[in-house]
Amino acid sequence: MKKLIAFVAASLLATPAAAQGYPEGFTYGPVFENYGPVAEVELTEPLPADASFRHSFDIAAAAEPGEVSRQLESVARFINMHARAGVPVERIQVAVVVHGRAGLDLMHAEAYAARHDGAENANLPLIAALIEFGVPIYLCGQSAAGLGIANADLAPGVQMALSAMTAHALLQQRGYTVNPF
Repeated sequence: MKKLIAFVAASLLATPAAAQGYPEGFTYGPVFENYGPVAEVELTEPLPADASFRHSFDIAAAAEPGEVSRQLESVARFINMHARAGVPVERIQVAVVVHGRAGLDLMHAEAYAARHDGAENANLPLIAALIEFGVPIYLCGQSAAGLGIANADLAPGVQMALSAMTAHALLQQRGYTVNPF
């Protein structure tokens, strides 16, 4: 009953996402009110009452200049979706490993603008929100070196890893699964 009440409350407080280009019925919340819209789903197999997640996301595709990365937004979606389904937020641990050209999306405003003809880095509020929630975001140091991204170019809170492979290996040693897409 407690989960049903929490679900109904979250559903009522959720913000419609259709205005942002998502299909009708997708809404934001309960954790991120501006990112990660999800749809209500009638499950044929309910989540276990003791469900918990230690999950990492691998991101390699860069967003279009000035746009929010759909892959980064999927991280917020994962958290919103499971929190809305009744998983306590303290049992949702997520990490992000970024490599390739997606590393450019992790740059602070000035460094990003310098690389994108003055465009605004629309990812910065999402990055800040994820980090505030406790999501570590790692940039592959090998990709950074190849792209000429220095630590000083990174958005606040983004961490430089030796490599994406190293970051994933260390996360797996800590019990994180890897998102397959």
